[in-house]
Amino acid sequence: MGAEAFTPKKKSLWDRLPVLSHIRRSVGLQRTMLLIGVVLSAVFLMTALFAPLLAPYGFSQISDDAGTFPAQAEPGGKHLWGTTVGGYDVLSRVIWGSQTAVTVIVVAVFMAIFLGVFLGLVSGYFGGWLDRILVVIADAIYAFPTLLLAIVVSIAINKGQSGFWGGILACGFAITAVFVPQYFRVIRAETIRLKAEPFVESAQVVGASSVRIIGRHIFANATRTLPLIFTLNASEAILTLAALGFLGFGIEPSSAAEWGFDLNKAMSDASSGIWWTGVFPGTAIVLTVLGLTLVGESMNDLNDPRLRGRKRAGAKIKAKDTTSQKEVAA
Repeated sequence: MGAEAFTPKKKSLWDRLPVLSHIRRSVGLQRTMLLIGVVLSAVFLMTALFAPLLAPYGFSQISDDAGTFPAQAEPGGKHLWGTTVGGYDVLSRVIWGSQTAVTVIVVAVFMAIFLGVFLGLVSGYFGGWLDRILVVIADAIYAFPTLLLAIVVSIAINKGQSGFWGGILACGFAITAVFVPQYFRVIRAETIRLKAEPFVESAQVVGASSVRIIGRHIFANATRTLPLIFTLNASEAILTLAALGFLGFGIEPSSAAEWGFDLNKAMSDASSGIWWTGVFPGTAIVLTVLGLTLVGESMNDLNDPRLRGRKRAGAKIKAKDTTSQKEVAA
């Protein structure tokens, strides 16, 4: 046997991708939950991506060649999910609302990742007075309730409501202000830990610059948990966006479809037995948040060596017991 026999096989790109690698490592109920989360999240993303093709009408369309849409029409006919009090097609509003949600997630979470990772790397590596100031600011932001902080930022940016991109940016900045401390804390803690590792100290000894050490040696190792935090924050971003819209601080209905706003308008319908205007947007929020949460929680369990080892050991014991029972039966 040569030395090449003991050389570990290099994993392909598909095996190293966050979600796919977690599916390969998962077993039993954990795999089922992860697959359900992946399917729900994929449906949400595909609906947002192909919204112009899937939606029978525009998000603010109230008439067609046959005339004006009836208000609060029951599901059926050319309005499969009925219409709202304003004459909007519910199915179209739900489909276009997924596109609004994805846009807010991309704007908000990626801005939060950029700022949180940058500040966490700088604060954790250099320390000193800058680190103390940033930690105090992060703690101060944590002291405010999440939704209240988002409302304050939304009012400060656009007086509570605006057009599509104005509302998107307002919600994005509001959610970013809430999420930055989370990324900052995680990256700062990892940077402080990695700064004491031998490979970083070796780079400092040979005279590598701080920028090179942070970018080449610390960044890749400190950001391994970002896919997990992203999935959890994406679901929280949807809830925050829906809450802003429900309270009247979101996007105007003539500028974009938003699930929280539609739920707000459906409150008065519920007492009259008109259930479809609130059930479908609410179900869209629940299923989307459920899918993203299942993906995030499953990834969190699989990233924890103690939980992963316990689940695999349980699966092996169960498989062994099954084999023994078959042998006895034979």
